Amino acid sequence: MITIRTSRPDEGARAVEIWRNAVDATHDFLSPEDRQAIDEMVCDFLPQVPLWLAVDANDYPQAFMLIDNGHMQALFVDPACRGTGIGAALVRHGLLLHPNMTTDVNEQNGQAVGFYEKMGFKRIGRSLLDDQGRPYPLIRLEYRS
Repeated sequence: MITIRTSRPDEGARAVEIWRNAVDATHDFLSPEDRQAIDEMVCDFLPQVPLWLAVDANDYPQAFMLIDNGHMQALFVDPACRGTGIGAALVRHGLLLHPNMTTDVNEQNGQAVGFYEKMGFKRIGRSLLDDQGRPYPLIRLEYRS
């Protein structure tokens, strides 16, 4: 059973762990230097922001989502839980709150692009660089209710 709830201040380390595990499993296109730089930024930022968590029956976080003003900034699922519907449950929860939600996804992460398109998101644009100006193109996606 998947439960979705808001994060607590003491869960920042688990969110970073989920992020690291997910990125290591899906973002093989990152250079080692960029991976390290992004890790440092995430460690400073992620524990400070409110997240939506998908937790198991023991209330242990398995995945998280960050939404800011209707834009999904992040969705990361622990690789041990991929394919269980946790990511889709978080997205559906986000869409209940923001029916016209947008997100950006790394173009090189084909699995993620396919996931969002399967969820009903449509491509609305593309950027040659990521939000930090690195050479990792982003696909801009939008869900229209």
